[in-house]
Amino acid sequence: MTEEQKPVDQLTFREAMHELEAIVGVLEANTLELEESLAKYERGVALLASCQKRLGTAEQQIDVLMGELAAAPDDGTIDSTLQKA
Repeated sequence: MTEEQKPVDQLTFREAMHELEAIVGVLEANTLELEESLAKYERGVALLASCQKRLGTAEQQIDVLMGELAAAPDDGTIDSTLQKA
């Protein structure tokens, strides 16, 4: 890790995504030496794992919020009669 790189857990989601996109671009260009490519790949894996974890957490929070919005109807609003077609 070079001095200008923050630890992955200190990056915002946007910063992590931006850095991951830059790493993918550099790796796709195939201009690095093997050792540097491996270091970039390792950093990319850490960034990807962090982003996936954050997205999973956000998805769980959204599910909770959506559940609060869609509260179960009470007995007074449920039609419990059987209807024949």
